[in-house]
Amino acid sequence: MLSLVPTRLLQSGRSPLSPGSRAGLGAALVLLAIVSAVEVADGRRAHYVALLVAAPFLAASLASWSVVLGVGTAATLIGAGFAVVEPKMSLVTSANVVAVALATGLAVAVASVRQRQAEQIGELSKLASVAQQAVLRPLGPQVGTLSVAGRYISSTATAQIGGDLYEAIDTPYGVRMIIGDVRGKGLDAVRLASIVLGSYRHVAYERADLRAVVADLDRAVARNVGDEDFVTAALVEERGGTLTIVNCGHPPPLLLRRGAVIPLEPPAPAPPLGFMPVVRPRVERLEPGDRLLLFTDGLGEARRDGEFFPTADRAWRLLGHGTVADGLASLETALVEWVHGRLDDDIALVLMEYVGARTGVAAAVPSWEVGATES
Repeated sequence: MLSLVPTRLLQSGRSPLSPGSRAGLGAALVLLAIVSAVEVADGRRAHYVALLVAAPFLAASLASWSVVLGVGTAATLIGAGFAVVEPKMSLVTSANVVAVALATGLAVAVASVRQRQAEQIGELSKLASVAQQAVLRPLGPQVGTLSVAGRYISSTATAQIGGDLYEAIDTPYGVRMIIGDVRGKGLDAVRLASIVLGSYRHVAYERADLRAVVADLDRAVARNVGDEDFVTAALVEERGGTLTIVNCGHPPPLLLRRGAVIPLEPPAPAPPLGFMPVVRPRVERLEPGDRLLLFTDGLGEARRDGEFFPTADRAWRLLGHGTVADGLASLETALVEWVHGRLDDDIALVLMEYVGARTGVAAAVPSWEVGATES
């Protein structure tokens, strides 16, 4: 009798139980078994029927409403069985059986509300995942001459998207990448990140000069933010083995070369997008096997016990081997272990590897030098 009712109610024509429902059902059945065993051992007088009230509420904490209904039905029938075999059914025993039945109804209502809320949260999570894929499209594994991988690490388990952004595209002016970080959080940050990425995906194909790309992005940000809002960003162009970087208030990328880790600081500081940055490019000649890590400030600010994650010290050991996707996975694992799973900010990561110039293509000057000479 203990398991027959829940089994028939829950399994007939239904899909397999979820892990939560199985856990709730298991815990409730254990409780029913314990109460039944104690009641049988105590004799023919029903002293413990009232404890059966706890079973449907225990199931309601984890299981679906149908599971709770099955558990409550079983508890009510068990209580009624003990009441019937009692030598002389007392008013208290009868009241306890009625209480179990009423508790079942209440527990079913509680489970139904909880289940509906869980389904709504699940739908929101799916929408967030779709939105993330629309805003942050998957990168790589190959973009032009570069092996590229991107990774977004959310600071909360319930939010999969925020104001960090990245993109890598193969344009007539070479492979161009951007990484950025919107000031603030929430939907406004997501909206501004989508505006920046939408603008970048257009102007990166249209502007030969990275500084013109920055100017266009700055205008797009200025039109859509308040006086105190901004977007830090670093833009990278690889053209014929020449790497050009312009930086708008963003953490400098790290160049990994033959075991060394080199921060590519800009020649002069520039403010973020939204504050009319005037940028000066930094130019590096790439060697086959060079890797470049682009990241947002969540990586630099990750810490435990006041000690920051040693990105530069660990970068080569974590990122210098395997594929670029393997490198980012290793970095994320080491970072999460360092902070004991508690991040204060979202983190966007892009790792690229230069595999060499296209066969038969001469090395080209960076696009910002076309028609001009930089002193």
